[in-house]
Amino acid sequence: MEHYVTLFDSLFLPQGLALHASMQRHAGAHTLWVLCLDDECHRVLRGLELPNLRLLRLSDVETDELRAVKPGRSRAEYCWTLTPWTPRFVFEADAAVERVTYVDADVWLCRNPEEIFREFEASGKSVLITEHAYAPEYDMAAETGRFCVQFMTFVRQQGEVVRTWWAERCIEWCFARIEDGKFGDQKYLDDWPSRFRDHVHVLRQRELTQAPWNSARFAPSEAAVFHFHQLRLLSRGHVLLSESYSLHRSVRRTIYQPYLRDLEAAVQLLARFGFVAAPQMRDHPTWVLWRAWARRLARALRIALSPAVVRR
Repeated sequence: MEHYVTLFDSLFLPQGLALHASMQRHAGAHTLWVLCLDDECHRVLRGLELPNLRLLRLSDVETDELRAVKPGRSRAEYCWTLTPWTPRFVFEADAAVERVTYVDADVWLCRNPEEIFREFEASGKSVLITEHAYAPEYDMAAETGRFCVQFMTFVRQQGEVVRTWWAERCIEWCFARIEDGKFGDQKYLDDWPSRFRDHVHVLRQRELTQAPWNSARFAPSEAAVFHFHQLRLLSRGHVLLSESYSLHRSVRRTIYQPYLRDLEAAVQLLARFGFVAAPQMRDHPTWVLWRAWARRLARALRIALSPAVVRR
């Protein structure tokens, strides 16, 4: 059985539920652990009683080191600070778990990721990381890192030297700015293939993990995992598909269409439970074109988010 862990608050419940739905379809025998960043998130997920889901409440697992740095970091920065700790929280919660894969909440399985795990197991290593594999026009590796904190596997005990080093660095510094070769939790990974050469495996099949920044390089049918970076629910039923990236028609049809369906189903499920999904980003005039384009796409697919279940 594979164990996955993610973290999000009540604002990102729709993405979290879409991730869960994709795992129910594609992940086989698995458990998805969720580090709930606020009590409302924990309350809703506990009440939904979803299969293959186990919950961790932040207030129950937060360490003294984490509490000490929390006041000086933004919500996003603190989420990044928490990321290296999530495998530890799972290992401590269940002694039977031998490895755990961290996934971002806005990640979604397109098919079973078994190819990723087969390659990882064949490497004999204890930590798996994936590259951004940027398309040339979007290459930000020098600024934000060669590797992406989106899908990372840690083996109990053998991978602990890497995870602990990373967690300690993020306690020391984890901010949403570029400074002295650092950026958030992510640039720390840049030298792992040399620093931890006996432990870290870099996924060679880069087409398996896709995102807006590299989807132009690969066929969408090759993706096992897609990272919906920048996709946000807005007000009045609008969806911001992307703020920075151009998406090919085949990607919108093959990847974004079913994901929007999962988001719509998630919003409706939450509404039936009595939770109203809030806009995840404030509207801004420079995004009008993107909002209009997203709305046309959603309307064409007949899956526009219903204004009745999206808070105005």
